[in-house]
Amino acid sequence: MTKGGSPAVRVEGLEKAYGKTRALRGLDLTAEAGSILGILGANGAGKTTTIRILATLLRPDAGRAEVAGFDVVRDPGEVRARIGLTGQYAAVDELLTGRENLDLVAALSHLGRQQRRGRVSELLERFDLAAVASRPLRTYSGGMRRRLDIAASLVAAPAVLFLDEPTTGLDPRSRQAMWGAIEELAADGTTVLLTTQYMEEAERLAERIVVIDGGRVTASGSAGDLKAQAGGVRVELTLVRGSDLDAAARAVEPVGSAPLQVDRELRRLTLPVAVAEQALPALVRALDVAGARLDGLSLRQPSLDDAFLALTGKASTGPSHLAMQEVQ
Repeated sequence: MTKGGSPAVRVEGLEKAYGKTRALRGLDLTAEAGSILGILGANGAGKTTTIRILATLLRPDAGRAEVAGFDVVRDPGEVRARIGLTGQYAAVDELLTGRENLDLVAALSHLGRQQRRGRVSELLERFDLAAVASRPLRTYSGGMRRRLDIAASLVAAPAVLFLDEPTTGLDPRSRQAMWGAIEELAADGTTVLLTTQYMEEAERLAERIVVIDGGRVTASGSAGDLKAQAGGVRVELTLVRGSDLDAAARAVEPVGSAPLQVDRELRRLTLPVAVAEQALPALVRALDVAGARLDGLSLRQPSLDDAFLALTGKASTGPSHLAMQEVQ
């Protein structure tokens, strides 16, 4: 429970610098109790710095942050008693078994012997690890270690859970299983702050998404809200000859409602347009004047990738994910 009915997480004017590098420049965000807040950002945006400050691992230079109603600077002990944290890399002991890892965390959390036994068994079942609980961690797959790492962060039943890129490096099947576990946590009332490099992860899990760019929140809302900010329909024009791309781009760009994207490998121009019915005839005429022959034309709605590009001016590192590196 949060103190005084306040949001589970409240951040106002947060600033943090590493030498001359300003990681956070007046960051503001809130997360309501029992919700999943997704945090997206490219290289150096400040996602991990934000999580570390909220988890009391870093002290901010300015601004304030509250978690579960307690100030992270004035009441770090109260904050730590109410949070769980899973970082980008699994923080588990390979020399211990899965059960021993969780039991150690339970002991450090001051759970009694009987309570420890029950809580550990409950989490092993919940994360589908009971069958391998007696095996040393060095025999676990990456997905199993990641599930155990999240289970460890839940031993003390935290009100707020910070997940810093929890599915990085997992195969698609393990990622899907992890998504299900995160959804269950939120359904049970845990507040989750999720930083992620995967667009589809944010879209599936987060009720609200904040986009961080240059240490500030540049946009927030649902995935649908952010897509709407990316503009209208995308028209994809595939040309017969790649040599026509430059001339075609100059011809069609004035028709669009935002800068076009050029994919030379696929001989494709992608152009956001306000009203497709009006834009299509103008695009065809422009290509005809430029002497560029069409091989294909298609329409699609903006994706979260498109929204990220429109909001930050930066492309993600692949078709569905953001850069993996982060200012630490």
